[in-house]
Amino acid sequence: MKVSEKIEALVEGGKASAGPPLGPALGPTGIKIGEVIKEINEKTKDFAGMQVPVTVIVEGKNFKIKVGTPPVSAMIKKEAKIEKLSSRPREEQVADIKIEQVIKIAKNKKDSMNSVDMKSCVRQIVGTCVSCGILVEGKSPKEVLKEIDEGKYEEEIRTEKTELTAEELRELEEEKKKLAEERKKHMEEMKAKAEEIMKQMEGKERREIISKMEEEEIPQEIINELLPKEAEAKDVGVKEEGAPAKKEKV
Repeated sequence: MKVSEKIEALVEGGKASAGPPLGPALGPTGIKIGEVIKEINEKTKDFAGMQVPVTVIVEGKNFKIKVGTPPVSAMIKKEAKIEKLSSRPREEQVADIKIEQVIKIAKNKKDSMNSVDMKSCVRQIVGTCVSCGILVEGKSPKEVLKEIDEGKYEEEIRTEKTELTAEELRELEEEKKKLAEERKKHMEEMKAKAEEIMKQMEGKERREIISKMEEEEIPQEIINELLPKEAEAKDVGVKEEGAPAKKEKV
């Protein structure tokens, strides 16, 4: 009797193939690779565009397939149709999703969550939106958490509603564009503010200017753009060659 073996791989949802990484690993087992691929694609089709961990357990001529799930953050990005989540979620929101999309993610993640019911899973997903800069139903996720506790989305959660109307999809796209425009305007204002700080502190050390910018809550990406680390290295080199280093008092 053939010994049981496990083959683990990452595949794109719904697009596994007989090529690497699965094909070469499955070949020596003697099982029908086409059947394995077909089942994997069926089980991972809801994760299209994401990398999904799969395990093929081979026992003789039989096989079982276990499918993991992508991280919640990756699933939120997919539902929101964005490439990056917010790096400053407290100040910057990058997209909006509906409660139905939250429920869809919760359904896919339920087996891997330490939650006894769908409502708890939904609360966890909404909680993750807080740290991702994602609005839910056009509101702060914290506000939506309170609404869930008050029973506002009870029917949607009970029936596990995941479908959106064409009108709702249009609303989400419009909201995403609005947030992108607001972010662009905010970043332009912050950059102008940072440039003014640099002007006012001309001749000061880089670290002192950065400290002032951080105090004024200038985004890190603007600080990096205006005061790249290469400039710091260059400054250090000049000091080392031209002037003695300053001694700090202990």
